[in-house]
Order: sequence, then structure tokens, then C-alpha cells
Amino acid sequence: MSEQRPQHTQQETYTVTDRSGNQTILSRRGFLYGAVGVGALAAVGIGATIANSLPDAGDPSVEHLNVPENALTSLGELDVIEDPDDAVQLLRRFELPYGSLVWVNDDDVAACLLPTETGSPLAMIGILQLGNGTLNTVLQKAVGADERFEIYDVRATAEGMIWTEANVLEGAWRIYAAPLSGATPGAATLLEEGGESYETPTLAAIGNRAFWQVLPKLPNDQGLPSRLMAATFGKNDTACILESQRRMGTPPYAAQDSIVVTPRADSSSIYYQLTNISAETGEVLDQLTLPHAMLPLEAGYGRNGFMFSFPDIYDYGGGISNLGTYTPLSKPDDGNYDSARWFGFNRTPTAPPAWCGNLLIVKSSYSVCGVDLDANSYFAIDVDDGADTYGDYLASSGTHDTFVTYANIDHTPVEGDAKHVCRVKVWKPLTDEERKQRAEEEQQSSPTVDA
Repeated sequence: MSEQRPQHTQQETYTVTDRSGNQTILSRRGFLYGAVGVGALAAVGIGATIANSLPDAGDPSVEHLNVPENALTSLGELDVIEDPDDAVQLLRRFELPYGSLVWVNDDDVAACLLPTETGSPLAMIGILQLGNGTLNTVLQKAVGADERFEIYDVRATAEGMIWTEANVLEGAWRIYAAPLSGATPGAATLLEEGGESYETPTLAAIGNRAFWQVLPKLPNDQGLPSRLMAATFGKNDTACILESQRRMGTPPYAAQDSIVVTPRADSSSIYYQLTNISAETGEVLDQLTLPHAMLPLEAGYGRNGFMFSFPDIYDYGGGISNLGTYTPLSKPDDGNYDSARWFGFNRTPTAPPAWCGNLLIVKSSYSVCGVDLDANSYFAIDVDDGADTYGDYLASSGTHDTFVTYANIDHTPVEGDAKHVCRVKVWKPLTDEERKQRAEEEQQSSPTVDA
């Protein structure tokens, strides 16, 4: 399909009337950003200023992570690579409709939530081919559009997609999945529906498997359990692969071939247990319990094992008490995370991290940064003029040979045409040979000065 480019005058708010005649004003931005779980954007650049105090002593029988302050390497101890071109190469750049949201956990495709120019549907599902930039709209409206459901969230791989439809006025949601053949979806399968006691699920897609996490509603979760659900694209094999007492701590994270969630440990006190589960078998592959009552914003898994982030500052916890994103400097021996030396990217976290080759990719307050833990260096990718307040956003999760960023751009240069687009970029790390060649080219191009 050809790309649809909304005009700068695109309507931003809509009045929706329910069956009883009550009216609600919905913001396109609020719906697309707030509803789909990118609420961390509101905290960009603000940081946490209030320390969380330990509420009680916890349960001494629970073994948890212990990171002394002297076992942490912080961002300030690393060398800065001033020019990101010395570390990564921009492979491809695509432009989508302004206001698009993008998620990537696949080498070939990205799942996109595309805005429309109407009050209903508010959003469509697009599949972006990362190799050539072809954007195909695969679902133009919700399956339940006639019942006032809207497309709410989506994740996809080359093998299938999972999406949420919601009727926000009635508090109802439905989870659907469909296999993909190229850009052609198969029949949609209704996997689950709810809304009375459980909030809208969060999603993940890994290979040929769809995942969704169901949490009891706040403020009173009524002691209900949380569930991690899974199904195979194109099959009716829905199953619960993990259940947790009360609410899990983070959204599901799509790693390379596994999924990470944070259930509550089996204790009367509050402990969150990072859990890495095989996407194929549902087997628990690795676990790590955080100190008492420390609640992560995100949790993932990569080259060096678990990753997690805190949006707040704690007055306990040792080396992991500050806000930021944490991961071991190297893979812990025998899974002993206490014996590992840790790295802390001490900036306000606003997206889950990813791995690309030997680079840890982290979303900073405004930029996306790459950290080479082997070379003790890091860099920040330049943000294009006119980017929204959150700057570049990291679309990728998991571990891949490339990573994807995007920014919604609203910019009118002094000369040239105005830009009102979502700009998607695909990056790859430079190899040692490419870095050497670049250094030689720079040296040859530098002017010589006669003695």
C-alpha cells in the first residue's frame, strides 16, 4: 500500500458519546501514547527526586540480589565517544504517518500503530518491512468496531501479530492474534476478553508465539492473581504459563527466544522476582529476586543476563539504589548475580533496553545511547530537529544484529519543506574492520601542516 501522510491540520481530539448519551473527549495523543503503555514518556527529563524508604524489614528467609556500592560501574566512569558515526552506521531511514508508534522484536518486521484522520477508527495496524521500508496496513479497524471497540496495542513478528481491542467507555478489552504470511494476515483468533476485574493486558511476540499479561485492576486488586498467557499464531492453544500472587511488576519483555516477567515471590512481604521463561516450552530458564519492595519499571534479558530499571531513587539497595538501568558487566558465573560486577546507566529510564551485537542500547531522557561494556565507552545518537519532547524512542527489544529507533518530527526548516512525519531509523554497530577503515579515511582527509 502507499504511505498515508496526514496533513498538519490533522484533528487531535474527538468527542465520543456512549449508549447512555454521556460524552467523553478523547485525545489522539492521549489514546495512542497513554493507552498503549508508553506512559513513561510523561516522566522524560524529569527524573525522580523522592527517595523510597524501606517500609519494613521484609522476610529474612528470601534470598535476594545484593550489589554493594563498590561493585557498580556507573555511566560517568565510561569514556564518551563524541561522534556516534564512530560506533554505529545508519542503514535505512523510513517515514511513517506522524503520531505512529513502533515496536520491534524481529529481524525483518516492525509492528506499527498508525493514526487515522477520523474519530473512529482512531488507529490502524501496520507492518513495516525493515529491509525496504514497505508499510502495509493489515488491519484498518477493530474486529469489534461495530461494538465501539478500537485497536489499542499491537506486537508482531514475521510469523504473526497479537493485538488488543478496547471499548474505553465500557472498560472492556479483547485480545486477538493472527498469523502473517508476508504482509497478509490470516484469520483472527479471539484469545481472551475481560475488563471487569482485570486491566487491559500488555503484549509481546516472539517467533511464532503470542504473549499477554493480565493484571488485576488497581487501586484494590482484591487479592486476585496475575497471569502470563501464551498462544501459537494460527492455533487455538491458549495456555497460562505463569501465575503470580497479586500484580506482577513489569510488562512482559520479548527477549531473543524467551520472555521476561516479574511475578511476586512466594512471601508475605513484597519481593519482585525477575523470571526468564522459554518462549517455546514455558520452562523457567533463570530467576533473580530484587531486594525487598524494589519495584522495577522494566525487566529484560540479554547478553549478560537480566536487565532492569528503576524510575525512582531508594535509600536502600546498595549499588542499585539510584534511578537508572542495570545489567551485569559480564555473564555471571553459574548464575550467581551477587558475585557479578554491575553497570548502571544512571539516567531516567523511559524504555526497556536492548542488545545489538556487543552494544547495550538504552533510551536516555532524550537520546538513544549505545554502551560498549567491553570497551568501557558509550555514545548518544543525535536527535533530528523537530522531534517530540521525548526525542528518539527505542523501538527494539531483545537481542538482534540491528536496532531501530523512531521519532515523531514536526519541523519547518528555514529553507525547504515542513516535516510532519514519524521517522524510523535502522542502525547497525560498526565492526572492528569498519572502525579501522573509517579512522584511516579520516586521517587521509585531514589537512597536513608543513613544519
